[in-house]
Amino acid sequence: MPEPELEAPPVATLPDMPSGGPAMPPPPPELQLPSGVDVSNPGVVVKPVAATASSFQGGNTAARAIDGVGNTRWESQRSDEQWIQFDFGAKTQLGSMKLTWENAYGKEYSILVSDDGDTWYQLRYVAGGRGGVEEFMNLTSNVQYVRINGVKRATTFGYSLYEVEFKSPGSDNSLGGRVTTSITPFPSSGEQLAPPAAEKPPLEGIQFTLADGTIVTRFGVIGRSRHARERGEEWNEMGQGPNETVDANGNPVDKGPGAHLNFVANYFKNRTWGFEIIDNSRVAGVDRPTLRVNQYFQQAQRAGGHSFFRAFDRPGVTGFGWMAPGRLVDPSLYGNDRASCEVVPKPPEGRLANASGLNDGCSVTVDNYPGHAELSPDANGILLPNGRSVPSRALRVGDVIEVSTSFFSTPEAMAAVGDSGGLRYYTNEWTYVVGTGLRPWYGVQPRLMNAPLPEETLQGGLGSVSYDYADNSTFIFQQPFNNIGMQNMQRFVEGRRWFHTNMRTGDHNEPGNDRNLDAVGLQGMFYNQSTCFSCHINNGRGLAPQVVNQKLDTMVVRTAQTDGSGQQLPHPVYGMAAQMNSQPASGGVRTDWGTAVRVSGFESRTVTLPDGTTVELRKPKVQFDGPTPSVYSLRSAQPVIGMGLLEAIPDADIIARARVAPDTDGVKGTANYVYDPETGDVRLGRFGWKASKASLRHQVAVAALQDMSVTSPLYPNRDCLFGPARCTTDKVEPGISEDVLKLMTRYVAMLGVPAQRSVPSGFPKGVAPLSYLDVNPAQVAAGARVFETTKCAACHVKEMKTGTHSELAEARNQTIRPYTDLLLHDMGPELADNLVEGQATGSMWRTSALWGIGYTEKVAGAGVRVGYLHDSRARTLTEAILWHGGEATTSRRLFEQLNTQDRTALLSFLSSL
Repeated sequence: MPEPELEAPPVATLPDMPSGGPAMPPPPPELQLPSGVDVSNPGVVVKPVAATASSFQGGNTAARAIDGVGNTRWESQRSDEQWIQFDFGAKTQLGSMKLTWENAYGKEYSILVSDDGDTWYQLRYVAGGRGGVEEFMNLTSNVQYVRINGVKRATTFGYSLYEVEFKSPGSDNSLGGRVTTSITPFPSSGEQLAPPAAEKPPLEGIQFTLADGTIVTRFGVIGRSRHARERGEEWNEMGQGPNETVDANGNPVDKGPGAHLNFVANYFKNRTWGFEIIDNSRVAGVDRPTLRVNQYFQQAQRAGGHSFFRAFDRPGVTGFGWMAPGRLVDPSLYGNDRASCEVVPKPPEGRLANASGLNDGCSVTVDNYPGHAELSPDANGILLPNGRSVPSRALRVGDVIEVSTSFFSTPEAMAAVGDSGGLRYYTNEWTYVVGTGLRPWYGVQPRLMNAPLPEETLQGGLGSVSYDYADNSTFIFQQPFNNIGMQNMQRFVEGRRWFHTNMRTGDHNEPGNDRNLDAVGLQGMFYNQSTCFSCHINNGRGLAPQVVNQKLDTMVVRTAQTDGSGQQLPHPVYGMAAQMNSQPASGGVRTDWGTAVRVSGFESRTVTLPDGTTVELRKPKVQFDGPTPSVYSLRSAQPVIGMGLLEAIPDADIIARARVAPDTDGVKGTANYVYDPETGDVRLGRFGWKASKASLRHQVAVAALQDMSVTSPLYPNRDCLFGPARCTTDKVEPGISEDVLKLMTRYVAMLGVPAQRSVPSGFPKGVAPLSYLDVNPAQVAAGARVFETTKCAACHVKEMKTGTHSELAEARNQTIRPYTDLLLHDMGPELADNLVEGQATGSMWRTSALWGIGYTEKVAGAGVRVGYLHDSRARTLTEAILWHGGEATTSRRLFEQLNTQDRTALLSFLSSL
């Protein structure tokens, strides 16, 4: 059969970044529209009296840009630093400006205003201009001069503008206060905390035991392009074949990633299935255990495709290779070209589909550990066959088996389910321990042989994501639980599709995927991004503020005003958060309504550590294109891994860690409480930077509304952005349905947490280890001790236990290591944002989980700068620690006093998480 089509991982698309020139101040009040201007009627055209420019060519003067003739134009000289300026003769009220570009348009430029032609103020900034027609609304200006100041051209030609048109302020180009705002209430305490919901059966089980002791393990499978140990470079041990991981001088070589953890085209459509292992090794009296294996596909398949036991004894087995295919019930089916394995319905909960444990002739049995070559080290220490054989034997409790399978269908079988796409895929490799079940794995000697990861590395419990040997670290935060259920795998991929869907166009952000027609047109007029993935880059952190004039539309900028009684309520223009982009006007005209927030500069200071190391601490300053709220807060997107596990921690366990008074180190910890937006019950807050969301469902619905302008059953209209008074079902705007909200919530809930990288992998001699798996166990262990002695664990609590109330069996009764207490802590004035949310004052923040933090830069990808802390101000973990104040002051001071060796060990430990 042909190999599966190699589907390379997609490259992340980042927003256009400005050049980072000097900041210019916004217009002062005297250059802004005075209050009381009547904007009840549409704006009318306002003509400048003159236009001048820095240069022109071929008679194409600045005056031609305002002559009202559609085919004449201004053309500048061929350099970036060019401008065109408009003089209205006197101060003039402006509501909008429309630019009609020729093909030689401005890629980056600023729009400046002045009252005297000498002192200029920045009204708008464009990075990533698209040409054509661009319209700037809500100018709210009262000025004599407007200048378009070029920064970067889109072509090698000069700037070329056909026409520039201005209008006075009016109903068609002004925002003003859109909706009367109202206060979002919070409970004053947790006295009325709702009790936990009654425990219910999970969505589906993942393991159960029959009356006779037989263990039944069920898990979900998804098609993959390549295998788990196939990286971008071919690799072999020294002297055993090609090794592209190093050059002739032994230096590491990076030829790009493999294609194992990325998602194949239309992964959500007919490309998941179920796998079942029935294990009788614990049954009394059984001395020759047997594994009976069934698969549950959505379409007919060819027989076979199972693989068991990594072929560790064969030196040529590197990227993949196994010892045994298992024994088909009907061996005659193996190798034919027909889809002989018909669809078998998913098995009933807690029972077998067939009393024998074998569903049909395509089922497989495994009852022995295969014979293999005995290995001994050669002169170079490489384990190679020594000429002796180890005979096969009966399975034993504790045997470690690598399990993999394949998707082998036919065009006819795929057509029967309405699918004309790919019909052959590989999939994950799992480690099954006889008598126990699935376990996350890592590679040991020889040749990355699979072995169960030590329990202490399983940050996300038994669903932790195994080590990645395919160099696919950008996808490590996108993986489901290692032990995800059969049907939950399909729920997971359907939710993932929505997470990657453009809520305006329905397009998927990865190529090759069907358009999601149910998402077309769901997005409102104003928004920040159109997909969840645009802010949560590769499910990790959002883009950090890094250059002047950068638009912060991959972050949330929370906004508020203060009423006469000192209470905070949503801002009358922005609501609870600034939505910085807008839908195109009729005819696809790109519009800018002046709701953006940009970096205006950075405040910085330098800290010198005892060993002489200097660290620059800096935080972004911002500038609003529109009115500046009295209270605002930058909020960076956080990683979305492990959220279902955090939700599964019992309320009582979190609340028990809160203190009435600080301890001797000044650490207190406060629980936040919120009203459930659907029932009104008092709930414990646990999600969001200030723990102001009660549940994942709550968090997902708020993000959909604030970030993407998409309504949901929790928030039925966009007036909900302005407070609860008008957030009712009296007005319902199209948005995601209940079913979609569940899919998105469950997708986030089922994202697994990578195992801690604290144990060394068995990379063969001469093979360059992948950088993120090249660990120093002794240093990591030393760093873990420093983590304790510096009192970091007072808030970043290492270990918790999930309860039994999650709808996901995968999240129940798990020992997890998130390094958070989910409580609020006062972090001091330097981290304060002055935005109050319930018990969270302006200087209080929920302890962020640290699991996965060592993958931050790898997940973001090459050239993508992300940061730490609520506003991503910290560029490194060292900076993040040095910003800690308030309750964390003692820990910060202890960190500052560390010697170089201990500080390096601590950072090594954090990088292993």
